[in-house]
Amino acid sequence: MKFSPRLQQLMTALRCLPGVGPKSAQRMAFHLLEKDRDGARGLADALDGALAAVGLCARCRMLAEQDICPICADKTRDDTRLCVVETPADVIAVEESAAYRGLYFVLMGRLSPLDGIGPEELGVDLFKDRLVDSDIKEIIVATSATVEGEATAAYLGRLAGERNVAATRIAHGVPIGGELEYVDSSTLSLAIGARTALGTE
Repeated sequence: MKFSPRLQQLMTALRCLPGVGPKSAQRMAFHLLEKDRDGARGLADALDGALAAVGLCARCRMLAEQDICPICADKTRDDTRLCVVETPADVIAVEESAAYRGLYFVLMGRLSPLDGIGPEELGVDLFKDRLVDSDIKEIIVATSATVEGEATAAYLGRLAGERNVAATRIAHGVPIGGELEYVDSSTLSLAIGARTALGTE
């Protein structure tokens, strides 16, 4: 079916969101125009405001409205540790775990030469500066357990080693409450490779 140009433009724009295909975009567009025009105006205003005001933190590349994000500005954080993640969403995930109180560096991706993503696109120059111009003693690499994520982790580990900064990698493996028969072979392989000694108390 042929839609009006403006409606087609809206549906095409909605498809830029992750996981939104043609049918989902059509449903969203119809809902906003048929039943929630106030919501649509609020969404448009919020997007416009965010695009104008939200940028990247000059130190860690987290999304922020100021030059320095609240985490980097927090003097109570442990400034000797730097957790390196792929996306701002990863920062939120680590923060929600309440297991880490150090600082962050957001790569905004991972090394993928086939996609044209190299060190420059990941802000590696800024990362190197952080290692030299700060009190960081350890980087914790929390990239994904993919081929690209592992390659990125290895690369960052080498950079840290060249600057006498310890580099560690987050463990990957069987989740708490998980049963082995339901765990995929790749996850199980990582879990076995990252096994730790049991205490004898």
